[in-house]
Amino acid sequence: MKKLLLIFTLFLSTLFASENIKFGIYTSDKPSDMYKKFKTVINYLEKDLKAKGIDSKISLKIYPTYDAAIDGLTKGEYDFARFGPASYIIAKQKNENIKLLVMEINKGKKIFNGVFITHDKSGITKLEQLEGKTFAFGNSKSTIGRYLSQSELLKHGIGSEELKSFKYLGRHDKVALAVLNEDFDAGVVKEKTFKKYKNKYPNKSLKMIKTFDNVTKPWVVKENMSENVYEALKASMLGLKDKKVLKVFKGDGFVETNDQEYNFVREGMNLSKRF
Repeated sequence: MKKLLLIFTLFLSTLFASENIKFGIYTSDKPSDMYKKFKTVINYLEKDLKAKGIDSKISLKIYPTYDAAIDGLTKGEYDFARFGPASYIIAKQKNENIKLLVMEINKGKKIFNGVFITHDKSGITKLEQLEGKTFAFGNSKSTIGRYLSQSELLKHGIGSEELKSFKYLGRHDKVALAVLNEDFDAGVVKEKTFKKYKNKYPNKSLKMIKTFDNVTKPWVVKENMSENVYEALKASMLGLKDKKVLKVFKGDGFVETNDQEYNFVREGMNLSKRF
């Protein structure tokens, strides 16, 4: 009987391999908001991985800066991350062995919008009118908050020398509030942030100047993640259909991806060097 019990225990320990998995994100929005969002996803992944034979505990770390999160993944301090496209590209340059896991989709699409915004008193209706104006960017490593927006501005004849001044504020919500309070003539945010803050306060309103395309966010894993965990995580995310979990992204779920899907972001990053 004892021998059978030992065999059964060994069988279970093999079937349910214990894994401590670390998930990292950077503060593109308020840390408290991000924790609420991603804790829901982590809870789902822990449960689904257990059903797949991996008895995991996933810890969540919110890094204060883009750089810290990028360096953390490339150095293997944590296991997987949700990055913006530019952060993935920068991380890939630092460590070519990091690997894409999945990418998000929204309404069945891999593309979503960045938005150039202004306050309702500015009179600005097109990008060319930003000459001589003040401008708020997001984070200096942000796909929308810097690279693609600067690329788009250059296409309309606006570089750093054409602006009166500009500043990186670090997060999309900070940009929206700064423009709303008329601290800057204009700025750039992701579409979700624009919609959230457009009419947030009485007698104040944000206006859209122009939109531009960005590819949806990739989820990325560190170098040398075990193939067993990688495939289980990927299967869990591709199989995620629970709307209560997905609503934190306001998306439909996840699909497979490859490095080539982010080439147009690379092109925008290269063009932005002229800003």
